[in-house]
Amino acid sequence: MTKIFLGGTCNGSKWRDTLVPLLQIDSFNPVVENWTEECMKRELQERETCDYCLYAITPKMTGVYSIAEVVDDSNKRPQKTILVILEKDEDQSFSPVQLKSLKATAKLVASNGSQVFYSLEEVASKLK
Repeated sequence: MTKIFLGGTCNGSKWRDTLVPLLQIDSFNPVVENWTEECMKRELQERETCDYCLYAITPKMTGVYSIAEVVDDSNKRPQKTILVILEKDEDQSFSPVQLKSLKATAKLVASNGSQVFYSLEEVASKLK
């Protein structure tokens, strides 16, 4: 069965809970309560073996490593990399400057041959 890695924003974001019921494929959620070395190894394995690697970036993002991951994957495995930028996440929104920067990043990712979306519904529709 086709499988998708669900990378991107954590920090209490519920985007994964919204997306998974919309999918007709299997998924791997790397978010765990206690992050260990074993969790990191499993995440790397899943990124390698999943058919798609999705990175959802939302305003709840506090670190920037997911941005590095999506750019790296768009270079190394463009056909299986998907970026989705969600401008709002509950009561939080990106600032205009942040959104401009993210859209420039999205152009870069797309120019590498990867897919870019701006809603979870678009992603789910594409993966049917």
